[in-house]
Amino acid sequence: MTSLANLPGFLVYFVVAIALLAFAMATYLRVTPHDEMALIRAGNAGAAIGFSGAIIGFALPIASAFAHSVNILDAAVWAVVALMVQLLAFFVVAKLLGSGWRAAMEKGDSAGSILKAAVAIAVGMLNAACLST
Repeated sequence: MTSLANLPGFLVYFVVAIALLAFAMATYLRVTPHDEMALIRAGNAGAAIGFSGAIIGFALPIASAFAHSVNILDAAVWAVVALMVQLLAFFVVAKLLGSGWRAAMEKGDSAGSILKAAVAIAVGMLNAACLST
């Protein structure tokens, strides 16, 4: 049972990673100009697609930060960097989609949300890869 000897360390890292992901998502929800959770609760698929992409886009670099960092503090710093990169990506895509993207998503159109999700995941993958250098 020597493999269970690492369980306490795993639990600490896992809890911190989940806390960082929760912090990132709470920040994302606060910064974006619409209430994704209310839209999702109302059955808005576009909001769910966009928010799901953001979750994956945040989780990828956080996972990479924990895999490649020397300690929890180092991983947390890189997770915050990943948050800033993802928020920047959100605003760039929002600008590219034009002023009507918010209203379109809120009425259920999902094209912009699919693009936002794809960019969030792509940026998360690139961010994660860059953390390993």
